[in-house]
Amino acid sequence: MMLSLAVAALSYAPMMPSSRPCVRSTTPNMFTPGESCSGEKLVVVGATGYIGKAVVKEAVVRGYPTTAVVRDAAAAATEPKFQGANVMQADVTDPASLTRPGGPFEKGSVDVVVSCLASRSGSKKDSFAIDYQATLNCMEAARAAGARHFVMLSAFCVKSAERRDPYALQFQYAKKDMEEKLRAQDDLTYSIVRPTAFFKSVSGQVEVVAGGGPFVYFDLGKGKSATCNPMAERDLAAALLDTIEDPSKKNEVWNLGGPDAGMSMQQQGELVADVLGKEEAKLLGVPIGIFDTIINGLQWAADTFKSEKFEDAAEFGRIGRYYAIEDMLTTDPSEKYGQTTLRQHYERIAVEGQEYDPYTSVFGKASGK
Repeated sequence: MMLSLAVAALSYAPMMPSSRPCVRSTTPNMFTPGESCSGEKLVVVGATGYIGKAVVKEAVVRGYPTTAVVRDAAAAATEPKFQGANVMQADVTDPASLTRPGGPFEKGSVDVVVSCLASRSGSKKDSFAIDYQATLNCMEAARAAGARHFVMLSAFCVKSAERRDPYALQFQYAKKDMEEKLRAQDDLTYSIVRPTAFFKSVSGQVEVVAGGGPFVYFDLGKGKSATCNPMAERDLAAALLDTIEDPSKKNEVWNLGGPDAGMSMQQQGELVADVLGKEEAKLLGVPIGIFDTIINGLQWAADTFKSEKFEDAAEFGRIGRYYAIEDMLTTDPSEKYGQTTLRQHYERIAVEGQEYDPYTSVFGKASGK
């Protein structure tokens, strides 16, 4: 139960897209957020992930000739969000798979790359294999193919690795190192987008509250809990694509959150209860100190038995603790994007459910798609 609570801290299916002709403005530097399309050949890696699917769908809607790179083309063939895209199988951990004749990074076949690659577990091994090395493979393949621009989906919390905070996480260091590689080369222009959080990562408890259970949050003492302004998947996808033509995002890092003001975990619990028509919010505050017990115990086991399994488990605990204590919040208007509010998201999934993802939906399987 306690480990489940730790993992919990980590915690739109609109109509099918129809491609529209990509009409590029004839006015120099004319850019329209949420609409502009350069018409260039676009490749999306990490396409089968939560945000990757949304990017593919949005790119097709805007009119980009879009290729979604996947590990298993047969499995991806039935994905509705890939309708209108070219689905191509390749292994991002194998550079030769990316650059082979007829592959996604064949010379001259790509102008812009959007990387939504992210490790599933957050362990050190997985983070450096995917967030760093696989992303680096794609960047080098893009350079060799003659692409002009590379968009990297990073994370707001990478700032902790940049500061070398004692509680910084392995995946943050992996992303930081990859960002540095991207900045160091000069064959590609780039945009690095660091979102605060996704709606799905903060909505896993809706089903629990709907069933009469409490909304669980981590109590930092004195009535405080972590605050964030998360983003809708569609809004984040639009923001990533905007960087392709927005001159202000060329060779820049964009910290980005949703349109809401910062909302604490207690406020999110109260919002869920209100959306579900509950007379009173049932909140359960768990002392933050519980993480220290979990992490210290797991780290002791890792050190004592030289166990990678326990080391990974300790890192998962540190991930839970990080998101329980750190605000994922942007306040500058230039660092807010989108129209979809968290209330609108909760109202929708309260009726429709949400697509189940074991990496972001912790408290139970949602019924929606």
